[in-house]
Amino acid sequence: MNEHDQAPAAELRVGVVGVGQRAPMAALANRPGTARIVSCADPDPRGREDAKRLFGADVAIHDGYERMLDDDLDAVFVLTPDHLHTQPALRFLAAGVAVFVEKPLAITVADCDELLGAAFRSRGRLYVGHNLRHLPMLRRMRELIDDGAIGRVRAVWCRHFVGHGGDFYFKDWHAERANTTGLLLQKGAHDLDVIHWLAGGYTRSVVAYGALAVYGDNPRRTAQDAASHGRRMPDWFDPGIWPPSALRDLNPVIDVEDISMMLAQLDNGVLASYQQCHFTPDYWRNYTVIGDEGRLENLGDGIDGDPASINVWNRHRSGYRRDADLTIPLAASSEGLHGGADQALVGEFLRFAAAGGPTETSPVAAREAVAAAVAATTSLRSNGTPVSVPELAPEVLRYFEEHQPTEALAQDGGR
Repeated sequence: MNEHDQAPAAELRVGVVGVGQRAPMAALANRPGTARIVSCADPDPRGREDAKRLFGADVAIHDGYERMLDDDLDAVFVLTPDHLHTQPALRFLAAGVAVFVEKPLAITVADCDELLGAAFRSRGRLYVGHNLRHLPMLRRMRELIDDGAIGRVRAVWCRHFVGHGGDFYFKDWHAERANTTGLLLQKGAHDLDVIHWLAGGYTRSVVAYGALAVYGDNPRRTAQDAASHGRRMPDWFDPGIWPPSALRDLNPVIDVEDISMMLAQLDNGVLASYQQCHFTPDYWRNYTVIGDEGRLENLGDGIDGDPASINVWNRHRSGYRRDADLTIPLAASSEGLHGGADQALVGEFLRFAAAGGPTETSPVAAREAVAAAVAATTSLRSNGTPVSVPELAPEVLRYFEEHQPTEALAQDGGR
């Protein structure tokens, strides 16, 4: 029996690396009798001060994650900016601590594969925060597909209207390729994971086009980036500012695209398209799934209190018609962050950290979302050149398909 097979303590000791905008999600892990946040680290004084407010006066607070290894942790949330996920996650996996990495898993395929390989070699427990798999609207869409409401899936389309794109992504570190690779990856990792999930396959080939069409022309830049002043998006967000050209204090470096479009061929023959625009007046996602016996799509996405519905057309009638053959209304949720999806996500991670087993999210799927986005970003920056998506090493893939089993199970073929 190795350290991962031992019975978990009555209450998991949990750490948080990076006490920034996503830290309130980690606070959901404070569940008496199940888990408790006991340690955190952030190089920013504001983050360390926020830790006391979010996690309580007794939490151990460090300016570097390395010192957290002395705090006897069972699990840790890695909530740093995207380009800083890899090193702390590797450190905690090697120490036998279950690791939650906020999406995207990383900003390069090499870093994703290093993380999955590290979990495979150490038999560590790796989890990725793709909370949309717990979103009620998308779970209902997946149920309809599984029930055969539209027959066999042949195509998935996603249009993502990012109505607050300027405030959310062009005033801080998100605006720089060095920190994100691009917004098709940073923002699109969610959507590409959902496309793969609804389609039942992973992208193997892409072509894409994109541009920095609007925010690159805005001359109203700050002398320094917002992060250097300890500021975060809620500090400057103003939903009343419109159009995007009226925004002020953009990041001094902007070299990511604000509009992108990709076409993908999946390994199971499904075709997919993804469009992302950061200067629309509205903010929501539309997923359309087409099968050989019908189609379904969402109107509204049920996030942040917005109502939504799922419409299914599966009877043959020609011409345009607004009325669907089946309409499933989804009431606006009041269950917390992202329509209750964050609560469910954290609960699943805590259960996985304590006992292992299958999860709705998947590190392999997280890697495939990043790999598809990297390929698409490469394609759009080379004028639509087709790009293939590399596959994961078979032995690592098998480990995660078996739900990250113990050493003994892995040697016995998972049986």
